[in-house]
Amino acid sequence: MNNQPEPKNQPRSLFQNWLSVIGAILSSVFFAVILVFVTLDFLGKEHNPYLGAVTYLILPIFLTIGLLLIPIGAFRERSKRQKRGYVRRFPHIDFNNPLHQKWAYTSIAIVTAFLIFSMFGAFRAYEFTESVTFCGKMCHVVMEPEYVAYHHSPHARVTCAECHIGPGADWFIKSKLSGSYQIYSVIANKFSRPIETPVKNLRPAQETCEQCHWPQKFFGAIEQDYEYFLPDENNTPWQTRMLMFVGGGAPQFGKRGGIHWHMNINNKMYYIAADEKREKIPWIKMIGPDGTEQVFVDEESEYSSENPPKGELRRMDCMDCHNRPSHNYKSPSVAVNEAMAFEAIDRSLPYIKREAVKALTGEYETKEEAVTKIRSKLMEFYQKEYPEVWTGKQVSLKSSIDEVARIYEHNFFPEMNVSWKEYPNHIGHMIFPGCFRCHDGKHKTETGNAISHDCKSCHSIIAQGPPDMPETSVDGLEFKHPEDIEEMWKEMACYDCHTGGAD
Repeated sequence: MNNQPEPKNQPRSLFQNWLSVIGAILSSVFFAVILVFVTLDFLGKEHNPYLGAVTYLILPIFLTIGLLLIPIGAFRERSKRQKRGYVRRFPHIDFNNPLHQKWAYTSIAIVTAFLIFSMFGAFRAYEFTESVTFCGKMCHVVMEPEYVAYHHSPHARVTCAECHIGPGADWFIKSKLSGSYQIYSVIANKFSRPIETPVKNLRPAQETCEQCHWPQKFFGAIEQDYEYFLPDENNTPWQTRMLMFVGGGAPQFGKRGGIHWHMNINNKMYYIAADEKREKIPWIKMIGPDGTEQVFVDEESEYSSENPPKGELRRMDCMDCHNRPSHNYKSPSVAVNEAMAFEAIDRSLPYIKREAVKALTGEYETKEEAVTKIRSKLMEFYQKEYPEVWTGKQVSLKSSIDEVARIYEHNFFPEMNVSWKEYPNHIGHMIFPGCFRCHDGKHKTETGNAISHDCKSCHSIIAQGPPDMPETSVDGLEFKHPEDIEEMWKEMACYDCHTGGAD
């Protein structure tokens, strides 16, 4: 065993230079700060998006810079010594030397601990960037509308990444590359207000939606109850109960028809939209189970089966109808109807439906201004027009006004120019064309075969009218408008009158 002492005239270590020392100090400080922040993150009851970003995304960058400065400083020091005539030597390690053994074991322990810590940090960084908190709160102004709407949606317990990224490494990488530009857009203030839709690089629904929803199992009918309130003094209620023919799926599992017929795995539907938002669809191609093709063209358009619009030939999937599954901004009329149906707004307050919708459709610069003015408008109305209500129903009136304010906070975001108007919902056909983009009776083949415009293809009304005395029939009823508009509802589309505001 060699116990000879080290020569005393050895040059000082290459790491004894100001750059390496600064790197060592920086890396030590940032490593200690990261440890403290990781502890705070684990002990915290609520996840703070900024703490997570600093801990797992920003501080590791500075830690890495500090660590890189150490060998860079040593390399520069060696270069200087070579210029001064020092002979270039590689480090001499003798494991028979107790001092060398000590340094080797210490170095291995430190490197191993650092690698374990780095793997943990990398996983936490991955986990954090996939979290709802990161997606919704990091870019607060930009993503606030989506984040708020998401938390009030049927998918509130499904993470953003499960729908927007899905399983697999390929889309994970694509999402991070896309996200890098989005971060730049936020920092450089280059993002659009509101965020443009539809999202062009969204993963196909078959790879995301169908991880939970199983098209082959869609069959039968679902009962839907709708309760509406007229904008009159009594807020007259009107109930519509209908069977929605879900249908679709594979033939062996259910009826080959209904709404989800489009998604029958034996059918292929293609279309070309004439606009960016896919609200105007003049050209449609259907390929049946036997391979037969039919092209339907809007007879009022300039196109033909051989002359389609210039644009993307898109195969129809879930998102073409369910385009707002988690980020749906309800119109004032719909939101107030729902709140009154669930008695969050007192339906006995005179004209509350009309006045609430009117207050919600006002023009406001900020959310704070909107909430203040909505409260003020409603209170002034009842103070002036119904003083007996103002004095006799203070508690009910206050809670109802609070609910109207909440409706605004959940569905309107003036800083991002977001409301129901900017994001059409293609489910149904009351406020937006939706189903009638294709099912308008005007899309026909060259032989005159038209896409069905029959209401009973998708639903059957089994009850309608005042809740205390509705008209009912298991065989289905002809639609009856709550207000007497004679036969106009047959000649016009619902959305021609119903805009979502003061209908």
